[in-house]
Amino acid sequence: MVEQPSTDRGAATWQRIVDVATQEFAEHGIAGARVERIVRAARTNKAQLYAYFGSKDGLFDAIFFGSLQRIMNVAPIDATNLADWAVRLYDEYLRRPDLIRLATWARMERRPSGHLVAQNERVDDAKLRAIADAQKAGLVRQGDPFDLMAMVIAMSMAWSPVSNVYAATADEPTEAHDRRRTLLRDCVTRAMTPPT
Repeated sequence: MVEQPSTDRGAATWQRIVDVATQEFAEHGIAGARVERIVRAARTNKAQLYAYFGSKDGLFDAIFFGSLQRIMNVAPIDATNLADWAVRLYDEYLRRPDLIRLATWARMERRPSGHLVAQNERVDDAKLRAIADAQKAGLVRQGDPFDLMAMVIAMSMAWSPVSNVYAATADEPTEAHDRRRTLLRDCVTRAMTPPT
């Protein structure tokens, strides 16, 4: 992860670049994003952007890995209640649809198959250990912890901005979100509970 500058002025410029570039990459992808648009909107210049991030790819990487870390911090896994985790992920996608779009662009433009991120860049280890521990305690069905995690995440994305059926937005009626949360919670609970 790229370190934020230590001076107030440098940190403010760095943050403006990140904020503008997040929207640029979410809207246009890696190939379609334009450094010129980013620096103009961030009120800086290419030299400053490259000094902080090295390249356009370096900027995307900083934003993308920062978004993965943000989701982990905002919606940390609770393997003893995977249904609640799925609902918290659903809510985060409503708050920050740009973050899920970044992952989609990374999938389409960088890693069309296999894991979304390389082995040495993954942040899944703690999640997988938590699921394995919950399995040992008899709280989660048996199976590959990665596959179970992938299933819960996929279920949480059913109405996300990258859904091929329906993309929900935060401005929809509360009742619609509550209905989806209830369905999601029930489906994840049924799918992840060990058979009796």
